[in-house]
Amino acid sequence: MSLLCVRVKKAKLYGPPDKFNAYVTLKVQNVKSTTITVRGAQPCWEQDFMFEISHLESGMVVELWNKGLIWDTMIGTALIPLDTIRQSDEEGPGEWTCLDSEVLMREDEICGTTNPTPHQVLLDTRFELPFDIPDDEAQYWTSKLERINTMRIHDEYPLQDEVQRRRMASVPSQCCSWSYFGWNEQQTLDDHDSAVDDRDSDYRSETGNRPPRYHNTPQTNSSVHQYPIGRRPEPRALRESDSIQSYELDYRDMRGPSPVDSSRFGSSGNLSQASSQLSSEPEERRDPETSHPGGPRPPLHGYQPAWEEEEEEAEKELHPLPEPGSNKDLTDSSVILPKQTSDNRDKPENKIRFFEDGPPPCSPAKVRWLKAYNKVRVQLLESRDQDGDPSKHPWAKPGGGSPFGIDSMPDLRKRRPIPLVSELAMSIIQSRKAGLAHTLATRTSLKDEELKTHVYRKTLQALIYPISCTTPHNFEVWTATTPTYCYECEGLLWGIARQGMRCAECGVKVHEKCQELLNADCLQRAAEKSSKTGAEDRTQHIITAMRDRMKIRERNKPEIFEEIRKVFVISKMVHAQHMKTIKQSVLDGTSKWSAKITINIVSAQGLQAKDRTGSSDPYVTIQVGKTKKRTKTIYGNLNPIWEEKFSFECHNSSDRVKLRVWDEDDDIKSRVKQRLKRESDDFLGQSIIEVRTLSGEMDVWYNLEKRTDKSAVSGAIRLQISVEIEGEEKVAPYHVQYTCLHENMFHYSTDVEGGGVVKVPGALGDEAWKVYFDEVQQDIVDEFAMRYGIESIYQAMTHFSCLSSKYMLSGLPAVMSTLLANINAFYAHPTASTNVSAQDRFAASNFGRDRFVKLLDQLHNSLRIDLSMYRNNFPASSKPRLQDLKSTVDLLTSITFFRMKVLELQNPPRAAHVVRDCVKACLNSTYEYIFNNCLELYNRQFQPAIQPPEPEKKKQKKKKKKQKAEGEEGEKQEGNEEEEEEGEEEEGEEEEEEEEEQEEKKETQPEEQGPSIQNLDFWPKLITLIVSIIEEDKNAYTPIINQFPQELNVGKVSAEVMWTLFSQDMMYALEVLHNIDHYHWNNEHEKHKLCKTADYMNLHFKVKWLYNEYVKDLPAFIDTVPEYPAWFLQFVLAWLAENEEVSLEFMHGALERDKREGFQQTSEHALFSSSVVDIFTQLNQSFEIIKKLDCPDPKVVAHYNRRFAKTISKVLLQYCALLAKGFPSYCDKEKIPCVLMNNIQQMRVLLEKMFESMGAKQLDTEAADILNELQVKLNTFLDNFSAMFGKSFQARINGCMRQMAEILYQIKGPPNRNTAEGDAEAMLRPLMEFLDANLSIFADVCEKTVLKRILKDLWKIVLSSLEKTIVLPQSNDSLGAQLLTAAKGLSNLKGGGEAKTLTPKQCVIIDAGLETIKQYFHAGGNGLKRAFVEKSPELASLRYALSLYSQSTDALIKTFVTTQHAQVHDGMGIRITPSEKVGPDRGPGVQKPIGEAVVQIDMVPGKERKVNVRVIAVNDMKWQTSGMFRPFVEVTMLGPFLADKKRKFTTKSKNNCWTAKFNEAFQFVLGKEAPDCYELQLTVKDYCFGRADRVVGTAVVQLRDVADRKSCVCWCPLGPRVNTDETGMTVMRILSQRPADEVAKEFVKLKSDTRPAEEGR
Repeated sequence: MSLLCVRVKKAKLYGPPDKFNAYVTLKVQNVKSTTITVRGAQPCWEQDFMFEISHLESGMVVELWNKGLIWDTMIGTALIPLDTIRQSDEEGPGEWTCLDSEVLMREDEICGTTNPTPHQVLLDTRFELPFDIPDDEAQYWTSKLERINTMRIHDEYPLQDEVQRRRMASVPSQCCSWSYFGWNEQQTLDDHDSAVDDRDSDYRSETGNRPPRYHNTPQTNSSVHQYPIGRRPEPRALRESDSIQSYELDYRDMRGPSPVDSSRFGSSGNLSQASSQLSSEPEERRDPETSHPGGPRPPLHGYQPAWEEEEEEAEKELHPLPEPGSNKDLTDSSVILPKQTSDNRDKPENKIRFFEDGPPPCSPAKVRWLKAYNKVRVQLLESRDQDGDPSKHPWAKPGGGSPFGIDSMPDLRKRRPIPLVSELAMSIIQSRKAGLAHTLATRTSLKDEELKTHVYRKTLQALIYPISCTTPHNFEVWTATTPTYCYECEGLLWGIARQGMRCAECGVKVHEKCQELLNADCLQRAAEKSSKTGAEDRTQHIITAMRDRMKIRERNKPEIFEEIRKVFVISKMVHAQHMKTIKQSVLDGTSKWSAKITINIVSAQGLQAKDRTGSSDPYVTIQVGKTKKRTKTIYGNLNPIWEEKFSFECHNSSDRVKLRVWDEDDDIKSRVKQRLKRESDDFLGQSIIEVRTLSGEMDVWYNLEKRTDKSAVSGAIRLQISVEIEGEEKVAPYHVQYTCLHENMFHYSTDVEGGGVVKVPGALGDEAWKVYFDEVQQDIVDEFAMRYGIESIYQAMTHFSCLSSKYMLSGLPAVMSTLLANINAFYAHPTASTNVSAQDRFAASNFGRDRFVKLLDQLHNSLRIDLSMYRNNFPASSKPRLQDLKSTVDLLTSITFFRMKVLELQNPPRAAHVVRDCVKACLNSTYEYIFNNCLELYNRQFQPAIQPPEPEKKKQKKKKKKQKAEGEEGEKQEGNEEEEEEGEEEEGEEEEEEEEEQEEKKETQPEEQGPSIQNLDFWPKLITLIVSIIEEDKNAYTPIINQFPQELNVGKVSAEVMWTLFSQDMMYALEVLHNIDHYHWNNEHEKHKLCKTADYMNLHFKVKWLYNEYVKDLPAFIDTVPEYPAWFLQFVLAWLAENEEVSLEFMHGALERDKREGFQQTSEHALFSSSVVDIFTQLNQSFEIIKKLDCPDPKVVAHYNRRFAKTISKVLLQYCALLAKGFPSYCDKEKIPCVLMNNIQQMRVLLEKMFESMGAKQLDTEAADILNELQVKLNTFLDNFSAMFGKSFQARINGCMRQMAEILYQIKGPPNRNTAEGDAEAMLRPLMEFLDANLSIFADVCEKTVLKRILKDLWKIVLSSLEKTIVLPQSNDSLGAQLLTAAKGLSNLKGGGEAKTLTPKQCVIIDAGLETIKQYFHAGGNGLKRAFVEKSPELASLRYALSLYSQSTDALIKTFVTTQHAQVHDGMGIRITPSEKVGPDRGPGVQKPIGEAVVQIDMVPGKERKVNVRVIAVNDMKWQTSGMFRPFVEVTMLGPFLADKKRKFTTKSKNNCWTAKFNEAFQFVLGKEAPDCYELQLTVKDYCFGRADRVVGTAVVQLRDVADRKSCVCWCPLGPRVNTDETGMTVMRILSQRPADEVAKEFVKLKSDTRPAEEGR
């Protein structure tokens, strides 16, 4: 064999430091060892381990774990082959080992790891010893160990006689951690296999460094690691008379429970089965009969049936292992291994020799290793010898015979999910019962036979002559003749006569006030007194009376003694002998009783303040029998510490220890009082202790009590008492004895009689919580407690400790909750007699503060784990278990109250928060389970088992086979063709059969439990299961867990947790599905999606329902915008995109159907056709679906509305475009154009309604803009349709106008306003007849809005035609040609002839006719609005033209000049300088100038208003000509009142000069108007001989621009023509109709001259 040394140094973890609380687990050859936990991303352990290796074929598994609340998670693992580890006697720097995430298995063994992680761990591994040990060294160590074993001295683990008679058994492989054996005090043990840490995950209890006193009742989750182990106390030398058991009792309160005492120990000091059962939840709890998921493992301690054969081989292979660099802690008590042979196996030696043959032949480290190794061997042997049943060994798994594996950490990859509430729940509870019962079986008091025997005798002694049945004193008033003192208080019996009371039987004398304090039995006291004084007759008489009373007791209560016999498993013969002995000991009384009592007065707390300074000067007097002693005085302290020890000899068991606390006074008052009384100091309290209640070593607190009702007393005093009773040395204290009695009674009533079920007594009343057993058993424990001074609170705490091992049984949580509530009340509610704090009162508990705190901590952790699985442990189908759930929460609340009120901790975890966390943990597991098993659970719980219908193909196949079989029975046809056809048919049938077989295989394959990318069926089923969970929590568990109505509602927590987990999975799944669909869509070869958008929409509705039904009103979500609409956004948009295509197809279909029907009105009152209704019905249906999503996210709604707005716009615009395409073809029909326009108008109305339903003002800006723009476009379509429809009447209206003109021109004479209306009616008759005929039809078939639009267009057409046809007639030629031919008349009028100018009378008639037309179109308010008519630009233009008709030519020219300011180049480019020598600063700033004229204008002052114009030059003329270019300038003055003046001058021409200098001056005389009414027009022309001159360019200078300057030079850019606005055009039209006026004719020609397009060519 070889020894493997492993030093775990540190690790590098990748992640946030607060995420890791890591530890390392080493597994090699069926042995497992674990380091402590260290927080952070770079933990450092520096911890050593040693393993004994038998072969090198295997490897060492290194696992790095992260500690969790309920279970731990593995960070990484690695496999180190043993044959690759070096051999060295010195430590090395270590090697970094990379960790993987998974292990590879081969034949149930780990053969490697895979899937690397970024984490690393630093390990130093080495074999320190060679495989072969020298024979002499092996013989030397064997002989040394044999001698030590024979003397039963083995460090601090004593060997019993039975152990010595057996040979030591070795272990095939054993690991030990240095810290476990105390070799490294800085290291602490930590349990990593248990879900229970040494503290709560959210609460650290305030306990000491040592385990609690008298801790011999380990709890369900107890572990030695929960009590930090420091250096072990050195063992004391034993006297020859001391027994091994006495030795153990002496050290019971000095050291923590050893591995022998606790079944929780594994091979390296780690937790074993019970704690691992918790850490591997829920699997261990589900089936405690099975081993770990990894399969059966070898036994933890290598238990083998052939014990003796293997131990010899192990001893031969054992090698000592030195510790490098360590030479400390080596004492002369080093241990050596025995070499057992057949000769000396039964010949133990009685001498001890330590290296008497010389120094050991190996290093001190080897000695320590052998010492440690032998410790564990002794421990295992003791465990084996205590009970031969292997199933009860510490390594045996509770509840089953299979060995417990070393791999106690839960394998999360293989963890079976927590079952939903089902029939498994009750079986789990039963398994928990079995495991907890095993825990109780490992209690020390149940195995300590010597202690049980002692308690058995003491119990018989207490019950054969119980205190409750003792003879009371027979007190009589008595007069003392001599000074006599009270037996109780030792005060003088004052008075002349009748000073006190005297018992007639035993003669005790006391004050009247003290007689109630005397508790001793009168009869027994009398017997003792008589025996001591020699009154034999009286003594015999009393003894006879006592014997009779004991006989009566035994005869009347035989069931009590029989019960004691059964509890302690005593045979009837032995029981009878013990009864005789006990009776005799009672009769002997104290005559043969003697004890040595040593009392150490340690301290006191919470004393009363008697001095004026608010303090006291306490000291203590203590009296046993007649011996009285006093402590020193502690001045000015209410919490004094004395630490003074006193010894007493006591020979009377009925004596009492009288302890009184005094406040020392040294003033005059106290001195006077001292003279008069024996007590001069102030009384602070007393405690009377019966000597019979003292036993063994005791460290107890006693409450100080009053002496009289007037006493003001508070506080408690701590005593350390050691009692050595003659014949009963080294016995356990009575509190420990009572614990033994109570635990054995509980074990008997529960496990033996009850079969694992706790019997709950049916007591009633306020004191019912003090009843723990049935009547007989309760009498036993009460009498024992009364006899030996066991406090009732100690009884309650002991029973609570017992119940905690069975806390999961039905009905017990309620009992434990009530019991703990009363314990809390005892400590937390101070009485009037004391002002000691609850924490101090609890610290004075004899049960042990640390012990009870640890008990509650462990119970608290267990309750949290059970509540974290409340669906399994407390199924909703079981009403009793639901009540247990309520009681469990009450118990948790009581523990919290204890921590807060008794321990007075500042911020203990609130019970509501703990329960909430547990509920969340359970819901997390539940969700994981239903997610992983969704389809199976759904099919099992929500779908009945229905036989699926047989596919149609199979039916047809069977039918064919049947027909074929019938055909074969008939005649067989011959021929090759028929055979070939049959062969083909058979081949086809075989192919079909193969396809059917494949389909059947697919159907028989198990359905996938998780979500699929092929469909969305998984998610609705998961939602259904989630709803069932929430409903169950809301209806079943919320009414039960109702202790925290303001802080915890299980239904709401369930909904919150379920939604949170579901939302994470749903969001991730939809993201994956979207990416997959996006990939498929972008791929050219795959233009399809895996799931239909309709499926996504259906799922969206289900998710919305789940949120609104259960999540919406939760406090965590009430003010937040949910995220689920954003998950479905892309899918809803995709659905809208598909819906757009559907809507377009539907629109085309509706329009085609409408066309076929001839655009008929849908009803009498509806003037539009059916296509509009169909289109918006489909759009509204789509929008209703979006609306029913009830999306609470405004941003997502904005996306919906934007996309849907685009759909609406596209559908309606395409509809309008299709109508516009065919509209001209319908204009010649009467009703169809109106119906189409009605359709557009109805679309606008319906669009407005949809806009309102989509949110109107709250609608997204972009969507609103789309719809508003659509509304504008529809309005434009309607305007275009109306205009197009109106233009269809243009020709007929023009004809009417021509008829009106003929009528008008025939009317002559002076203007007459009286006859104007009649003439106007006659003129308007053709127009009115036309309008009446059409507008009556329009009024019937058009919507009002459409009708008004038609009226507007007709109004515009009528006025425009009236203006152009009658008032200002135009020809089909250009304006210039028209103006040039104006003198020839209105040639375009019917009949031709001379041009006719409207006379004043005709103008009056037209004006009257306009009023008639206005009233006609207004139609009394049913037509166009009067405001529209009055403000119509066409009417204004016509009126303006009529107003200009009556003006003179000069007025018209003045109007033209004053209104036309942008005739050339929009009035831009003219630059003015003072002289021609000063050029302009910049160019003209006009586009494509054709030249620039430079003119000097001088305003001549005087009455004649003259203007001198000098044409200086024309620069940069743009003119192309093939002949000679001879430019000249024509200067014309335009304005009113110039008919009699020279208006035009011409310069000389220049030959072929494109920049010509003229320098010619001209003078103009203005009229009487202001200069603002005049303008100067320069026209540059190309002179041509024999034909008209051609215009090169024109420029206009307004005199108003130069009127303020006396002289200036204007640089004028030339333009191709003169541009005018409507006013200028009207003036020119009117002037063109005056051919007889030369001024008008010249003006029109001048303004209409235009540069030719072909220029000079």
